[in-house]
Amino acid sequence: MKYTLAVLVENKPGVLTHISGLISRRNYNIESIAASYTEEVDTTRITIDVEVDDEIQLEQVVNQLSKLIDVIKIINLTHVDSIHRDLALIKVKASPDTRSDIVDIVEIFRAKIVDVNRQTMVIELTGEESKIDALCEVLMDYGIIEIVRTGKIALSRGPIAAKNM
Repeated sequence: MKYTLAVLVENKPGVLTHISGLISRRNYNIESIAASYTEEVDTTRITIDVEVDDEIQLEQVVNQLSKLIDVIKIINLTHVDSIHRDLALIKVKASPDTRSDIVDIVEIFRAKIVDVNRQTMVIELTGEESKIDALCEVLMDYGIIEIVRTGKIALSRGPIAAKNM
């Protein structure tokens, strides 16, 4: 099963490497990982989607991560009421004949066209993983040239910050 963890760490070089290395050494797969600074300059938030078989294996991962000196807090957002989003940029072939069809598809998915030239269009879409997958599936008919995705970021709903959970 896939679990979403929010890991608050000290903003230091090499922390992301230590965390990803620890998970991969335990032979668990990281489905997605996204890291960035937070509202506090000395804190980085890493959102990790990790694939493990059960809650026991997840507990092992969390316990091992907790032992790392730079880890401040780990929050399991899997069963918490939260908002999950990915970002994707998709470069697709767009001839003058297909351009209007692609624009219609982009509008249906509430995406944005961020670049257009004679042969291609670049589309930006923010949403859940399934929404991005669905758009990619539809755009395959037009010829996807390139896709880049951020990986999941997640934030719990309500007034409580992750550091206080």
